[in-house]
Amino acid sequence: MKRTIAVVSAGLGRPSSSRLLADRLAAAAERELRELGDEVELRVVEVRAHAHDLVDNLVSGYPAPELQGALDVVTRADGLIAVTPTFAASYSGLFKAFFDVLDLLDHNALADKPVLIGATGGSARHSLVLENTMRPLFTYLRGVVVPTSVFAAPEDWGGAAAPDPLARRVDRAAAQLAREIHRRDAPLGRDPFEPTPFDDLLDAG
Repeated sequence: MKRTIAVVSAGLGRPSSSRLLADRLAAAAERELRELGDEVELRVVEVRAHAHDLVDNLVSGYPAPELQGALDVVTRADGLIAVTPTFAASYSGLFKAFFDVLDLLDHNALADKPVLIGATGGSARHSLVLENTMRPLFTYLRGVVVPTSVFAAPEDWGGAAAPDPLARRVDRAAAQLAREIHRRDAPLGRDPFEPTPFDDLLDAG
């Protein structure tokens, strides 16, 4: 079966450690899914490219076409890899804004969708961001967050040491995500011609 994984990276630099981690997680998940017999397509969303559109949407309620396309990538994907840099013991504001907009436009966008969370930061002590803020966020959005989350500190990028602790965490998390995706039916997606339920219109007001 053809499977799509949305890879959302909220790194601010170019290149960024968040994107590097997201790419490693995506490559490992792709490999695991192919071993299970699935075809895989990776769709990457760089949140920084939509920063202005996210602010405009929060004010106006109407997403720009490019932002809507990025949101559709996440909504239609079989699984999600989400990676953020750590600021003040939490995810970045840009990362949160992306998923706020996604939830505002479609409350069911992440319902029952397998999610792998990752984060980067300047010190290993920031790794608590994964369990203290990221896991509760995606649980609230009704995603199925896999048990293993992955944090990468600067010392994790050496790559020379063997065994590589980061590689072990990446492989374990990717295998869990692949199994969750493989055992599910493909998402149906929202029909663009389906009218908005009246209750949702009332909530929006």
